[in-house]
Amino acid sequence: MRFYVVCAALSLLVPLPGVAFAQDDQAAATTQNEPALTTPAERLNVLFAELKRERDPDKAKLISDSIRVEWRESGSPTVNFLMQQADKAMTEDKDPAALDYLDEVIQLAPGYVEGWNQRATLNYKLGNYRKSMSDINRVLAIEPRHFGAIAGMAMILTSYGRDELALEAWQRFLDVYPSERRAQKALGEIAEKLAGKRT
Repeated sequence: MRFYVVCAALSLLVPLPGVAFAQDDQAAATTQNEPALTTPAERLNVLFAELKRERDPDKAKLISDSIRVEWRESGSPTVNFLMQQADKAMTEDKDPAALDYLDEVIQLAPGYVEGWNQRATLNYKLGNYRKSMSDINRVLAIEPRHFGAIAGMAMILTSYGRDELALEAWQRFLDVYPSERRAQKALGEIAEKLAGKRT
């Protein structure tokens, strides 16, 4: 099972247009003189609330893409540049160089979730599951709703035969992103497998 290579390699991101907030919501905020959503945390909270409510998979995908864009922005031109270089190196299968770039990102910005996430992705690609899981745990300590990292965790647990823990991880994923069909399928497959073991 390759959950589109760990949720698109735990988020090898292609920046996509953000999801616009509903015009009625903007109008209400303007009339009540509420402050605009200016911080990344505020924008993420709104997007995650929308993602949890959205039942249309295509609309939810747009919201998840906007969340990935928010995660990707480090606030540091240096870190953003290093991430671009890491992406380029990964695309060109220059994995040692990509690891070097990501190590530098993590050293410069240890609270930046996508540095850890991209290194988890690369370690997964290289078959270093223990290192990948360690990085995933750092991702989830920073952002517990990181559905890409949760998917990666579920896949690694499955590869180790830890089906009950993998089931819990997919349930956690779907609590954040309920309309993701591949996650629904993965959960169903593991649930069936566990049910078969019990009979």
